[in-house]
Amino acid sequence: MALYAVSVVLFVVACIIRLYIVVKTTSRHQPGKKGPVSVVVVAGSGGHTSEILRLMECFSAAYTPRHYVIADTDRISEEKICTFESSKQSQFTVCRIPRSREVNQSWSSSLISTTRSLLYSVPLVFRIRPDMVLCNGPGTCIPLCVAALLLGILGIKKVPIVYVESICRVQTLSLTGKILYPISDYFFVQWASLRDKYPKSIFLGRIV
Repeated sequence: MALYAVSVVLFVVACIIRLYIVVKTTSRHQPGKKGPVSVVVVAGSGGHTSEILRLMECFSAAYTPRHYVIADTDRISEEKICTFESSKQSQFTVCRIPRSREVNQSWSSSLISTTRSLLYSVPLVFRIRPDMVLCNGPGTCIPLCVAALLLGILGIKKVPIVYVESICRVQTLSLTGKILYPISDYFFVQWASLRDKYPKSIFLGRIV
């Protein structure tokens, strides 16, 4: 239990520090202006993968290499990703980490699985050192975003976190969205009703 308590405290501290960094600093890097942009793309089972791939259709060839991260129990997303990327010219990899949280999983067991997922995410993100993390709601993205935060907190590299809320979220944010809203650099919603409730969010209409 001590390990889980420490993990929760570290996450809270990371969130506070990251929020301060986001408020005090802005990223001046424009994709394609200084060379390729390495991206960690978090894909989730079900509609999450379909939505993130539709979003990737809009990304230029400057966003490469693309490192897709999926849960180790996800048997479908890798096939979708490989099919999608087969028509592209960009480099890509598919990495697996333990699932952070299953549907209807209890909070107590979620702490255990999320901690386990974090232990896999930190060395993965530190090895890749991406220029951006892109996610759209699966619980798997939380430990990956925490790992990206640690890169900045330790002064290794500032990694912008871009979150796109699922189009099915009309009135309220998803649980993942609520967690990542205060610490993301760019938080996109696809309904004006959410933009009105969350002033930091960016509304550009339907983007997936």
